[in-house]
Amino acid sequence: MMTKRVLILCTGNSCRSQMAEALWEALGNGEWESESAGSKPSGYVHPLAIRAMSELDIDISANTSKLLDQFQEQSFDLVVTVCDNAKESCPVFSGAKQTFHWPFDDPADATGSDDEKMVFFRRVRDEIKEKIQYYLTTDHKGEI
Repeated sequence: MMTKRVLILCTGNSCRSQMAEALWEALGNGEWESESAGSKPSGYVHPLAIRAMSELDIDISANTSKLLDQFQEQSFDLVVTVCDNAKESCPVFSGAKQTFHWPFDDPADATGSDDEKMVFFRRVRDEIKEKIQYYLTTDHKGEI
């Protein structure tokens, strides 16, 4: 069986797209290879995103924030933007068979103590997980 490829795009590539990349890899049962990138990479993976994913026994601490340009010439079965800024600033990926826009709130905008911010990070993580699970378990010929 041929492995499918997904590219998840966001602006900073520090929270949502990083969590989505790891969740897709974990939920894809070896059928998917996932990558993530940003239109303006932050240069780091947010520590609270790392913490939120570790609660699911998924380690993203070695991940890096990547520029989407490095994937421009590659082929993907699916390209997913997870924030409105990425949707607006992303180039057309001619190698993408499908492109979806799944906007999620940016957990980097959370305020308060780290414990208060973690509530936001967990919610967004769980929303991303639910969306990916739904995609992977349904007939996904159209946008969801």
